Amino acid sequence: MTREEAENALSELGQIQDDRFPLFEAALLCALHEDPNRDADAARELMDHAVERLTERLKRESPEEALAETMAGDLRLNGDVMTFEDPANADLISVLERRRGLPVALSLLYLDASRRTGLTVQGVDFPGHFLLRIETEEGPLAMDPFSEGRVVLPSELIRRALRTGLTPDVADRLDVLMAPVTDRAVVQRLENNIYARASRSGDHARAERSAIRRALLDPTDHRPWIDVATAREGQGALVGAQEALARAQMLDGGAAIAARAARERVRLKLN
Repeated sequence: MTREEAENALSELGQIQDDRFPLFEAALLCALHEDPNRDADAARELMDHAVERLTERLKRESPEEALAETMAGDLRLNGDVMTFEDPANADLISVLERRRGLPVALSLLYLDASRRTGLTVQGVDFPGHFLLRIETEEGPLAMDPFSEGRVVLPSELIRRALRTGLTPDVADRLDVLMAPVTDRAVVQRLENNIYARASRSGDHARAERSAIRRALLDPTDHRPWIDVATAREGQGALVGAQEALARAQMLDGGAAIAARAARERVRLKLN
């Protein structure tokens, strides 16, 4: 697959309704867009194996136990605490090869395996640390794939929320803290991690590619185009930056003032 073919495929996914969005394949396409010289078959085969193991475990274990034991035990998927900032931690193919990654990358793999076995599991855009919400007979539980899939108690959720700066009246709202997000939003959060890391390290080309993927996956959102513009400006591609800002301004009138100001700043740099 070429990068252009990957972009065309991502653009098609951008037109799909949220309830039919193919989470795992979308994330694989993002990884292939970043580095087209790879084969995704090994990643698919590993997830097929995960589904087989999870199916067997569900016959004798609770959903939360079976999911954690399959993903963290059988597949040895864990959080990368030693090299957290490594870009490979947010690339799905690399995560499956290395068996470690960021919370949202690991959560995405948990989600794919659980959905294919009929479990009701959703992503939770928890402040500062992506989590999962798994439905059980006793009610919803929070699960942390970064910590070997362990269950996070409500009291710990509140403590974590307070540490992120949320006010007590918000941190006590478990219905808010555990609100599920769409699968498209899961992939977008993964790409946001890639963009942030690439920007911090000065890899503006990688940041641009990540922002473009976000723009393709959600063609109604103006914000990725502002990030595209920033990345292009960092590379000295000022005409391209102006074009991206024009796209942002066209998509959302609310962004018009900010985009216009940014366009003027870029224009003044042009020779």
